Amino acid sequence: MAEVALGLGSNMGDRVDHLVTALRAIESIPGCFGVHSSSVYRTKPWGKVDQGDFLNLCVLTETDLAPLDLLAAVKGIERDLGRVERERWGPREIDIDILTMDGVTLESDMLTLPHARMSERLFVLMPLAEIAPGLVVNGVPVKETARALEAAGRPDDCVLDADASETIRAAFAA
Repeated sequence: MAEVALGLGSNMGDRVDHLVTALRAIESIPGCFGVHSSSVYRTKPWGKVDQGDFLNLCVLTETDLAPLDLLAAVKGIERDLGRVERERWGPREIDIDILTMDGVTLESDMLTLPHARMSERLFVLMPLAEIAPGLVVNGVPVKETARALEAAGRPDDCVLDADASETIRAAFAA
């Protein structure tokens, strides 16, 4: 079993519903056990900035799946939720990235672990630091990297979305 951190984001359609549906689908992946989600953060787009804001969150789960098997499962969830590959860093119904997997370092054409650009992305680091503040990536705790990026950025780049967070919590409390 390995603990895995996933990053989820949506900026098209009913963003909260896409996140709720994706979280339920992750819970149902054979070989994944337990899903612990961060709050939801409203974030400015990264890379391609002429698009709507994203809702992002991170998830921790335990898995006995191999990294590429987990990748296939989360890409299947994206397809099931209507994700269509349009343009790099462009708008999307849902995006699910594998960020880290305990004890796994991997570099292939399909997957790099830890995620190659996660330490540059506040929309990954803030929710991840919330649920895994002691997680160390590239020798630095994610909480420290998040603080440094937050201090260097604009205050509205990544903010807690209390309403979306509560809606998602309520969906899983029922």
